[in-house]
Amino acid sequence: MALPPLSPEQRQAALDKAAAARKERAEVKDALKHGRKSLHEVLASNSEAIRKMTVRALLESLPDIGKIRAQKLIAELGISDSRRIQGLGIQQRERLLERFAPKG
Repeated sequence: MALPPLSPEQRQAALDKAAAARKERAEVKDALKHGRKSLHEVLASNSEAIRKMTVRALLESLPDIGKIRAQKLIAELGISDSRRIQGLGIQQRERLLERFAPKG
């Protein structure tokens, strides 16, 4: 069953919402990269845009974590490659936070 086409106003609203979500995710990734936000703060976020970010993208935005290291960490922590932040279980969140807990 096909959905009816969107009106121009609905289409523009959807495009605006998507652009705002991309901007918010980019800002959060930049804040993580530069230490202005902690992993704990991001995982605790109630923002829909952040909750829909993939765990892989989240890890890649941490300092000194690239694509390869993020992939290894995801496998090591037993998290699916396509898992989104909102889909993480309690134990997966705990393992992530434990792995990236501040040293000292």
